[in-house]
Amino acid sequence: MRHVRPLVSFAVVAWIACLNASAQTPAPSLELTTAEAAAGTASSAFDGVVEAVHQTVVAAQVPGAVVELDVKVGDRVQAGQTLLRLDARAAEQTATASDAQVRAAQAALDLAAKDLKRQKQLFQKDYISQAAMERAESAYKSAQAQANALLAQAGASRTHSAYHIVRAPFAGVVSEVPVSLGDMAMPGRPLLTLYDPARLRVTAAVPQSVAAQLPARPDVRIELPGLPAADAWRAPANVQVLPTADASTHTVPLRADLPARPEGVAPGMFARLWLPLARSGLAAGVTPVAVPAQAIVRRAELTGLYVLDPQGRPVLRQVRLGRALDGRVEVLSGLAAGERVVTNPQAAARVR
Repeated sequence: MRHVRPLVSFAVVAWIACLNASAQTPAPSLELTTAEAAAGTASSAFDGVVEAVHQTVVAAQVPGAVVELDVKVGDRVQAGQTLLRLDARAAEQTATASDAQVRAAQAALDLAAKDLKRQKQLFQKDYISQAAMERAESAYKSAQAQANALLAQAGASRTHSAYHIVRAPFAGVVSEVPVSLGDMAMPGRPLLTLYDPARLRVTAAVPQSVAAQLPARPDVRIELPGLPAADAWRAPANVQVLPTADASTHTVPLRADLPARPEGVAPGMFARLWLPLARSGLAAGVTPVAVPAQAIVRRAELTGLYVLDPQGRPVLRQVRLGRALDGRVEVLSGLAAGERVVTNPQAAARVR
């Protein structure tokens, strides 16, 4: 016991010395990064849908059973590629019969041509009458007309037979295949749907009063909520207000072309068109301001920002947010343009 007490006493003294040293060490200073709240522009959103500029429904032109189906939904095809085949046995037999009739007509035409040549030689020597000569010419012309008619009929038969092979009219993506092997195709029945993924647009219905307020070249933004935030916003390549109106809803179609070959976008997706117009919910003359998204503080039901006061100290202030765009968020109320907000709110929360 006499050897243990000095050791315990020494440990206590060392611990107290450490506490004193730590108390004398100054706390590291917290650096706050700030950004200025910039004035934004008031805008209104209108729900729309993504459409394909070039889309077609390939339908059957002749009746027949589907005997070969070479594509499925989602496949990319090239122009002229075979998509499916219909049973063409009857059409091929008809085309073969037409070709045989053409050969027979051509043989009859050759015979009529040789006979006309002999009749001309005999007529020049006055061995036959003028009437016999005219009958020979008439027989030749009749055989020639018959051969041309059968040749045209054979061409129509071959064209009709080619309708049993359905090919892609342009390069694109197959979006729908409503038939299966063995199904009976009839003229006009849809076989598949094809669209060009390189040319897409967003179409929205806007009220006539809104369309009348739009400038000649409106600053329209496209929002695609189904995509990640980094890819959700696009600038349209072209904006067009169609010169038609819906009599039941009194709206005008507004089209905004997406940039060439948009990635991750497909027809039927939900989209919004943001127009540079004051929207409902904002007081007259009020313009929202925009701040970096990382400056937003969310605590339970509180949404706020750390704003620097005149002395440069961060103060938590409750705000009302609007839409997010390109890494920035609109603040509809609670903040004025020109005020500085803290972009690292966790550091601001530790400042006393």
